Amino acid sequence: MSKGVSAGLGTFLLLVLCSCRSDTPQPAMVEVPSVGTRVTVTRVASHPFLARYNLKVRIDGPNGCRASTELFPDTGGVSRRNLYEVPVGLLYVIGQYDARVIDPRRCIITLSEFRFLEPHRSFLGSFDEDIGGEWMFLSREQRPERLFEAL
Repeated sequence: MSKGVSAGLGTFLLLVLCSCRSDTPQPAMVEVPSVGTRVTVTRVASHPFLARYNLKVRIDGPNGCRASTELFPDTGGVSRRNLYEVPVGLLYVIGQYDARVIDPRRCIITLSEFRFLEPHRSFLGSFDEDIGGEWMFLSREQRPERLFEAL
């Protein structure tokens, strides 16, 4: 094998290895003082090359509350989850395909149909990638609300 072919093959393999997605959990969290709860959405790559992720939401709330549940997986570009606060003390984590209702007082997270969500809610921010591709919580001050496309 010639040096040029060998160097080209080495460079190709290095690029392939560098483009692999790590299955290391990537947590993003935010404190919501009004309900005394920390919300964390963690994503983990589920494919070595494609942008596919498993997602999980966890709450740490008052009186030792801790609950978590799996979210609808990202099968291609739908990791973002918007976080909202509802006047009655609930939080919503809303994605393209699923909506979760967080009740910190009862320490539960439930799946809800979109049509049953309270329309009067305050956008707090999004769990999403920043401009550099890092998974994090972006507050409403950092980036305005981005709605999901109707299906």
